[in-house]
Amino acid sequence: QVQLVESGGGLVQAGGSLRLSCTASGRTYGMGWFRQAPGKEREFVGAISWGGGTTKYADSVKGRFTISRDSAKNTLYLQMNILKPEDTALYYCAARRTNAVSEQSWDYYYWGQGTQVTVSS
Repeated sequence: QVQLVESGGGLVQAGGSLRLSCTASGRTYGMGWFRQAPGKEREFVGAISWGGGTTKYADSVKGRFTISRDSAKNTLYLQMNILKPEDTALYYCAARRTNAVSEQSWDYYYWGQGTQVTVSS
């Protein structure tokens, strides 16, 4: 069983930046970030392969967010720049048991508890 713990969330003004981290208790393969705003369904943000060579992003965050990982440290990152009020959500880290990159939540086996990101206008 792998446990995922997110950190780095907070309150930031529009146009600002935040960096989220997700530390895994064991070996993981493909990983991703998802988010869920109040009253909305969970949505895909970005995903990365184990080696970091393949990434995928939601259209809404392309050019503003960057996903990366340090596999030696079992840590996943999400650098978020030019934040907008519509980025406000609970951000979840997720991990697969295979290396393929996926934007589908049902492909992920392990989930963290989430870290809140709030962007003020």
